[in-house]
Amino acid sequence: MYSRQWIVFSLIRVGTFAAALAILMVVGLNLFVAAIGAAVIGFCVSYIFLRKQREAVSTSIGHLRANKDRDRDNELENEALDRFEDPR
Repeated sequence: MYSRQWIVFSLIRVGTFAAALAILMVVGLNLFVAAIGAAVIGFCVSYIFLRKQREAVSTSIGHLRANKDRDRDNELENEALDRFEDPR
């Protein structure tokens, strides 16, 4: 679920950059200036038009960070440590 949101957002951003880069290269700018211009254009388009996707990715990052210590391996390790410290 979360990875799909990241993939869609990343593909849109890369596609926007690539399209802007191609247009700027066709216009006749050299590669360095075109790449900088494409990066700025990609950022602006992302900031203005991709709010929904950006918020979805941000929410997924928040969920991942909140639950990073709550996986099955950590639970098993914590149970083993508890048994070792308090043998009954």
